[in-house]
Amino acid sequence: MSSHISPTDLTCEVCGRMPEPRKARMTAATVLAMLPVELAVHALILRSGLSLPFKVLVLTVTATALAIWVAEPSVMRMLRRWLHGPVLRTRERYAGAESLWRIRTKVEDRPGALGDVTHALATLGGNILDVHVHPAPGGPVDEFVVSTPAGVTPRALADAVRDADGEDPQIWPTTPLALVDGQTKALDLAVQVAADPHVLPDALAELLDAEPASGSPGAPASHLTAGATALKVPATWHGAHAFARPGRPFTLAESARAHRLAELAEVVERTRTAQR
Repeated sequence: MSSHISPTDLTCEVCGRMPEPRKARMTAATVLAMLPVELAVHALILRSGLSLPFKVLVLTVTATALAIWVAEPSVMRMLRRWLHGPVLRTRERYAGAESLWRIRTKVEDRPGALGDVTHALATLGGNILDVHVHPAPGGPVDEFVVSTPAGVTPRALADAVRDADGEDPQIWPTTPLALVDGQTKALDLAVQVAADPHVLPDALAELLDAEPASGSPGAPASHLTAGATALKVPATWHGAHAFARPGRPFTLAESARAHRLAELAEVVERTRTAQR
């Protein structure tokens, strides 16, 4: 599988936009775009025989227009690979993996515990690409994104994690598409819900990567228990929505995101009703 990724491959399928670059890189690119224009325009205008107020007005309008409409877009295009370098490198690592897995487990709160897990996975040829910590009632749960050679089984991974004192490891395969730029995916879903609150059930299912579970009792966020694979998201206008994800327990963070999306749908619905 080729791991070469171009910046255009990062565009969102929904809105067509690139992911937001890091603030420091964006600032540097903006300064690089505007500084030469500002210096050139200042040099030309200051040498003219215009009055001071008129010089200030011409400088402000001309420099701003040239920077925004000419210089900045050109520099952003030229520096596209550098601007989005961190995201490109992350996606290339994912794309170059033979197999990708999510692993959730509780790691002991002691020095070297994470290193033990890393070493245990390395014995199988595994490489930890990313780590997230999810809050949970019984203590934080660590989630690893791991690449492995083809042929490594979930059972072998689970045994390796247990050998490193990881508690109750849960493992499932994943793909680069499900891992890269999750924030953009959540924002895209929020835009869809804001445009049409009736798409909330489908948006929640996609956000949680879960199946609707009509009639399932679910579990409210305030009572979400460790290992819960059913989640109920209350929605005042359309009733509660229940979701199930066998083998992949929901976390408090996922529950919170789902509830906020439901709240957005409710706010939009109320606003539209009030305007009628």
